[in-house]
Amino acid sequence: MNYLVALAFVAILGSLGAALFFMLRGGNTAEAKTKRMANALALRVGFSVLLFVCILLAWKLGYIHPTGLPQGK
Repeated sequence: MNYLVALAFVAILGSLGAALFFMLRGGNTAEAKTKRMANALALRVGFSVLLFVCILLAWKLGYIHPTGLPQGK
């Protein structure tokens, strides 16, 4: 599970970096630049949602456990 989370964070940061690159140097026209940047940002949102769903699923299946204060009685 640790590897999956780390890989997802790397993918999220990579997609964010790609959006920055496309914003700065992404194409000959503003329309092409905007489209590539929007696709990269949409991919980042998709990776973030996928990471959130995977963490919730792992918690429900018992692969990970919350830590911190004990639940009240």
